Amino acid sequence: MSLENIDTKKLPKHLAIIMDGNGRWAKQQGLLRSLGHEKGTKSVKITVETCAKLGIENLTLYAFSTENWNRPKLEVDTLMKLLISSLKKELDTLQKNNIRLNSIGNIELLPTKAKNELLAVIEKTKNNTRMTLTLALSYGAREELLNAVKKISDKVKNNIISLDSIDESIINQHLYTHNLPDVDLVIRTSGEHRISNFLLWQIAYAEFYFTDVLWPDFKENDLYDAIVSYQNRERRFGKTSEQIK
Repeated sequence: MSLENIDTKKLPKHLAIIMDGNGRWAKQQGLLRSLGHEKGTKSVKITVETCAKLGIENLTLYAFSTENWNRPKLEVDTLMKLLISSLKKELDTLQKNNIRLNSIGNIELLPTKAKNELLAVIEKTKNNTRMTLTLALSYGAREELLNAVKKISDKVKNNIISLDSIDESIINQHLYTHNLPDVDLVIRTSGEHRISNFLLWQIAYAEFYFTDVLWPDFKENDLYDAIVSYQNRERRFGKTSEQIK
């Protein structure tokens, strides 16, 4: 597919991507896993700039999960160094493209240098309006939901909100993504067909697109393929086809 195949009036308002396959890509090339992650940052840059060019308002990238902390220390250290260098390197790109950086997850667990660099770029781009780029870092959907339940329970206990007033909007207000719309399209690369604890609440009615392409090989045309597939689907949100028409 190419840009000409895209209907810019039917874009997903919120695209989320599970960027999978860096390690396998490196293994296929006979390289260290760290070089796969480094190569993957180039696909991030391509994807971010392409989404901004298309007019997608919200892009969320699953960069590092709560479970990823259990990976070998060398790999985790490499990922954190890559995060710092990428944030420094791409600040100008974010500013040039009028992109606001956002993050979700327990960033208090990040190394101090990584957390400070992240917060600095978030602050410097806070007034940008073309697109919101959200990095899911030290993120897990179960932890997010657990934290939301605890916060809401504490407010009920202290009579800040009543039990009867709890609805979907109350839950949304207590999630990391309280400032983002629900996800319309989820892309997962590398041929895996799992959610991996990603945005479980927010993807309730999302469309899914799975591709065998490994993340370091993911380019503009792969993104176009996913969006065209999304645009050719009928989103019913529990209704019948006749009701939608």
